[in-house]
Amino acid sequence: MTEPRTVPMVDVQGVHKFFGELHVLKGIDLVVERGEVCVLLGPSGSGKSTLLRCINEMEQISAGRLYVDGELMGLREVTKKDKTVLHRLSDAEIARQRSRIGMVFQRFNLFPHMTAVQNVMEAPRQVKKIPVAEANRLARKQLAGVGLTDRAEHYPSQLSGGQQQRVAIARALAMDPELMLFDEPTSALDPELVGEVLSVMKELADSGMTMIVVTHEVGFAREVADQVVFMDDGVIVERGTPEQVIGNPTEQRTRDFFGKVL
Repeated sequence: MTEPRTVPMVDVQGVHKFFGELHVLKGIDLVVERGEVCVLLGPSGSGKSTLLRCINEMEQISAGRLYVDGELMGLREVTKKDKTVLHRLSDAEIARQRSRIGMVFQRFNLFPHMTAVQNVMEAPRQVKKIPVAEANRLARKQLAGVGLTDRAEHYPSQLSGGQQQRVAIARALAMDPELMLFDEPTSALDPELVGEVLSVMKELADSGMTMIVVTHEVGFAREVADQVVFMDDGVIVERGTPEQVIGNPTEQRTRDFFGKVL
């Protein structure tokens, strides 16, 4: 009996990204398996956040292929006369693809005029057309999952930065994503609030969620990551387990980086 074909959750193949003359991603190849936590480390400006934005189709890649769960993202291959041509998907098709991916940003981006529960309800109601009562139950369940049951009726201005970021995580999870992307989720927080957000992310990783995390929290990478990817100047310099990349890097550029941050 033939084994069912399994594809990685994320498969980045030779991806380049230009902003005008600026070459930000220079041929990135990256595979993230289902249930894996991949942490992207590296100096500012190395292309980490741009790579996340390309995976989520917030930025259009300049060359290469990018697949999520085996589906080519943002593009359709059309073969005519033995020649394959790529066509950009419609906005509606891209929105459908993006709805499968949750993303949490450095800034919380909550609606200030909505309570925590209303913020979490908004996307399921607007995108999935879930009835109000069902969306409300779903939102409260997600808020409970991030430890904010008692803050459901609070507005963002009444919440700490760590609580706002946990609301943002609950909002992303309310869409039942297959993949979660985190773009420096703790860098805007006061140091004493970082732990509460990382704790929620660790619980999410333990639940089996596939995650790609851009962060400067090396301790989180050591503890939670299955794969650590060190990027610099638009390329992947080194990849492997936390023990390999953080504990015993082989590349001089990687050693230099961790020599400064550890």
